[in-house]
Amino acid sequence: MRDLMAGTAYLGKGQRWVARNRRQWGFGLLPGLVTLVGYAAAVVCLALYGGDAVAWATPFADDWSSPWAGLFRGALTVLLFGGGLLLALISFTAVTLLVGQPFYEELSARVDRSVGGEAPESGLPLWRDLWISARESLAVLVRAAAWGVLFFALGFVPFAGQTVVPAIGFCFSGFFLAEELTAVALQRRGVRLRERLRLLRSRKLLTLGFGVPLALLFLVPVVAVFVMPGAVAGATLLVRDLMGEEGPAEAGPEAADDGALG
Repeated sequence: MRDLMAGTAYLGKGQRWVARNRRQWGFGLLPGLVTLVGYAAAVVCLALYGGDAVAWATPFADDWSSPWAGLFRGALTVLLFGGGLLLALISFTAVTLLVGQPFYEELSARVDRSVGGEAPESGLPLWRDLWISARESLAVLVRAAAWGVLFFALGFVPFAGQTVVPAIGFCFSGFFLAEELTAVALQRRGVRLRERLRLLRSRKLLTLGFGVPLALLFLVPVVAVFVMPGAVAGATLLVRDLMGEEGPAEAGPEAADDGALG
């Protein structure tokens, strides 16, 4: 239970860090805002034109008698919109981290310097870091989506589908969310996806204590935008714990806010 509480504490420490270093928080908001606008536009388009897309994709239903064609296409439209929202929730963090890679890497490095005096660097060019990040994020998203489909199907099981399954689903969502956020600091340390997953599994309660509360907060993308910079900061502190790196637990703003981010 100590690890579970420690994981939640790192989430709070990350938010306090960006509260003391407001320039980093401000710059960290930009990628989330850009991603949110893009996702909002996509959801609006899906709501406005989803029915037309379903009608175009099901010409065989044109000759069906009323009301079966309308019911069939209506159900498909609801599924399309629901699936789009689910995909948006699953992918929002990964896309935001990819869009904001340079911002979040610098923010994470400043957290490292503020508590430990040095920030590990991957030594790779930016394009290479972005390629690795995109490739590994896609692999995580595929895994998360596969589990999401499974939990969606299990949700129809009486009783368990409304109690046990959602609880387990949030644990899996929290784990994958923690993986995406810790990836920023771990990639700078040269730790790739397979080793990251092994590292996080070795301290499951620590990982879940950090990730599950975030999964609940991130159900609302607008909240995710404002929490994201602190989540990256907290994930960096968590990584230092996982890697056994020494350093004081807290640092004042003067230790990190020594220049504009980016």
